[in-house]
Amino acid sequence: MFFEKGTLWNKVLETTQHALKVGAQFPIPTDYEFIEDCGIRFFVRKLSSLKHKDEEKRKQMISENPTNPFLPYDRELFVENISDTHVALLNKFNVVENHLLIITKHFEEQETLLTLKDFEALWLCMNEFKSLGFYNGGTEAGASQKHKHLQVVPLPLAPEGPDLPIEPLLQGTVLNNGAGTVPGFPFRHIFARVKSISLSPKELAMLSFDIYSNMLVSLGMDKPDRDLLKYQTSPYCLLITHKWMLLVPRSREFFDSISINSLGFAGALLVKDETQMELLKKTGPMKVLQQVAFPQ
Repeated sequence: MFFEKGTLWNKVLETTQHALKVGAQFPIPTDYEFIEDCGIRFFVRKLSSLKHKDEEKRKQMISENPTNPFLPYDRELFVENISDTHVALLNKFNVVENHLLIITKHFEEQETLLTLKDFEALWLCMNEFKSLGFYNGGTEAGASQKHKHLQVVPLPLAPEGPDLPIEPLLQGTVLNNGAGTVPGFPFRHIFARVKSISLSPKELAMLSFDIYSNMLVSLGMDKPDRDLLKYQTSPYCLLITHKWMLLVPRSREFFDSISINSLGFAGALLVKDETQMELLKKTGPMKVLQQVAFPQ
């Protein structure tokens, strides 16, 4: 039984309230600052505590049989059946409020390319509320679990400014045949517009899958199959909104000790402490992104 259209957001709120009450979800408290760099006000969160997440990682590292938190998943974090292939769960250790994980019901590797079913599950969720979808394609792209999971966070991403901090740089982008590059980005990437008005999740899935395929090919990566699983040829980050898609090939996960995932390329970064915050300020967020991607 799949969820009824127009009900997902309330179910997210209800499940969050329940998960907090029974101690199944552990929100990670943060402070934040804005760092201005290259025309963007980067939204940077600084962690206050990683106690629960670090303890769970430690247990997994010393275990002879590392656990898959998504198979079976914690029923207290279950939000909805999205489709015959995917379910939506709350992020157990969330920094962003109402952060959804879209998990394949059967095990698939995170380093396999996205299929049409993945995109359909993503759009079934994203059409329910104003949101950003993203995918960390591999460990070097910031993926923390091997089981395939897409992610959705509500917008706006920051408490002030545009919905996404990078949006000011996207305004003047000139595209050829619907795709191109953003002049202000000093790292290798491909950007494309998405015309999502009046399209159903199934139609959006087909549209965005085709755009995704063309993006990969334009960057010299293997083309995905709509239905069959294929392994990616290199790591990448993918961002999706109702207006555009951005794909960034990755060279490594860390800049010094700072881990960067797809949200970094949306203009939202996360640091563990004041030392990392100062390093980020000294280096400049855009230079950090360039260092974990490839020079443009």
